[in-house]
Amino acid sequence: MTGPKTIYLFLFDTLSDWEIGYVTTGLNNPMMQITPGAYQLKTFSTDGRPVRSAGGLQITPDLGMDEITLWDAEMLILPGGASWEEGAHQDVAELAKRFHENHLKVAAICGATYGLAHIGLLDSIRHTSNAKAYLEASNYKGGSQYVEALAVHDKNVITASGTAPLEFTREIFQALHLYKGDVLRAWYDLFKTSAPEAFPALMNALEA
Repeated sequence: MTGPKTIYLFLFDTLSDWEIGYVTTGLNNPMMQITPGAYQLKTFSTDGRPVRSAGGLQITPDLGMDEITLWDAEMLILPGGASWEEGAHQDVAELAKRFHENHLKVAAICGATYGLAHIGLLDSIRHTSNAKAYLEASNYKGGSQYVEALAVHDKNVITASGTAPLEFTREIFQALHLYKGDVLRAWYDLFKTSAPEAFPALMNALEA
């Protein structure tokens, strides 16, 4: 019997923890999933040691980077953080390139898009980020592929602005077929609008 596919989430000191809260909650909560147990979320840091997020949370990862395997992988998720702009995490950016070359999914938000731009991964892929000028500081050549949008999914690569964790999560869930389409739409509407009718709409979508 085939086991669950693994979704790897990179952790590092000063990571922008608010950018991945929707993602981790949805992946670890089977209630609304089409196929509960289809995926397992594993966190990693470069050396396997605990990290402290920008919000002050100390997090112990499941793995070190050298324990990552591609044969069971489905996606690599890269949170943002100022250290990407400072030239850190190039080994993880190269890991993202390996994922992409092996037809696996990569999702990057905020500063992580800078890391992907720096190694050329976004040169021929439609993408977004915090701003086009933000990525241009990395000396990348993908300016013609830049899209003014909160989140973009193209050729197995998801990119998003740091102000769009909800849209980032929606693209991830859609790529993974985690929720039924009407459930995903209702889930997004609930958290985007906070409208009184949004929660009953989500419950109705789940029962349909």
